Amino acid sequence: MKAEDSIATIILAAGKGTRMKSPLAKVLHPLLGKPMLMFTVERAREIGSSRIVVVIGHQADLIRDTVRDPSLTYVVQERQLGTGHAVLMTEPSLRDFRGTILILCGDVPLLRKYTLDKLMEEHSSSRADLTVLTVVLDNPSGYGRIVRGEGGIIRKIVEDKDSSADEKKIREINTGIYCARSGFLYEAVAQIRNENAQGEYYLTDIVGIAGRSGLRACASVAEDFREVLGINTVEELSAAEAILRDRGE
Repeated sequence: MKAEDSIATIILAAGKGTRMKSPLAKVLHPLLGKPMLMFTVERAREIGSSRIVVVIGHQADLIRDTVRDPSLTYVVQERQLGTGHAVLMTEPSLRDFRGTILILCGDVPLLRKYTLDKLMEEHSSSRADLTVLTVVLDNPSGYGRIVRGEGGIIRKIVEDKDSSADEKKIREINTGIYCARSGFLYEAVAQIRNENAQGEYYLTDIVGIAGRSGLRACASVAEDFREVLGINTVEELSAAEAILRDRGE
């Protein structure tokens, strides 16, 4: 395999998950008898990742002890300053990596290998520097909208609260899952600024950075919106378990 064809995966798993109303870190909540995080780790392996870097924060030691795996590299994000900052924390671990970096979320356990293979294939065939996994919703309220330009290229991702009346009509939304050329990714996250109400570094900003740099940002549309649902509550955890059982997993 050529270096540029290799895959590394970053899994974002630093959040506390306060809406779970439990002292346990969100990604450690059991799903079909195993920690939720394991579903994302298994998907990263299935697509052939040569390296898997997991960003942890809340209950970092407990996550390491629960998901003991010498093939995983754990990086601790001491202060949760946003998803862009979380990815930046992985740069020392992947500094020498050349290829495609996939960014997954530890609280999105329903993704299928098929969808990730499609994402990676479309990223490669379109010669994109960055590809965003998106989904089309009947009711996109509350989600970041995908604003496309000529030829379907993504110009920007606009958060719901910042979107104009026309942008609110857009039904294609950001799932928070990306793949990017390694050289572009770390150059881009280093440019993210935290000039927003939350004072956080948002990974979504790399889309605009790509556009301003004359680079190519594309989208791959997931076929089933349930695959990209984030688990934030005990009720959503139960619903995810039901979906997995229906799939026979």
